[in-house]
Amino acid sequence: MTEDVLLTRLFDNNRTWSGARISEDPAFFERLCAIQAPEYLWIGCADSRVPANEIVGLAPGELFVHRNLANVVAPGDPNAHSVIQYAVDALKVRHIIVTGHYGCGGVLAALGPAMEPPLESWLGHVRAVVKSHWPELEALSSREQRWRRLCELNVVAQVGAVCASATVRAAWKRRQPLVVHGWIYDLHDGLLRDLGVSVADGKDQGGGHA
Repeated sequence: MTEDVLLTRLFDNNRTWSGARISEDPAFFERLCAIQAPEYLWIGCADSRVPANEIVGLAPGELFVHRNLANVVAPGDPNAHSVIQYAVDALKVRHIIVTGHYGCGGVLAALGPAMEPPLESWLGHVRAVVKSHWPELEALSSREQRWRRLCELNVVAQVGAVCASATVRAAWKRRQPLVVHGWIYDLHDGLLRDLGVSVADGKDQGGGHA
């Protein structure tokens, strides 16, 4: 397939999708143009196999989404923190859901040798998780098990980063309803798992589901 054909296919798909939405609901796009009021902010991985809206069954407008490599919330990243600020202060979301996934290539890279910049700088945030949990990871019997566990530990670390953000701390201080969650998605069965690290008002809520 030529490059032009590949891109034309996307426009064709778009027209098909748009037509199907209008056929099902003539007012679909009219409603979508109204001010968005999602209840959730999803912070996930940019992996193409993890489509946020689809795996939780929400329509456009119902989920505010930020995605990057390995679902990292870096302290100095203006992109992630601007999204959090807008979601909390302007949209008044009630839930921030940090969602990692098993089989994450970014997490696997953090278990390997140094990469070229700027990727290595980004992976440094995940490598920090490796370093802080190395005794636990080293005790696991295989690279696959370490990879899987690091995917979970990285989510927990990023939940902590969200909770430490100035925006979230300020929201809790003014008693704005807001809960931060840590979930993980399994590519093998398409199911989400709650890691049991939810935090509300700065207090751990627990309550994970296997």
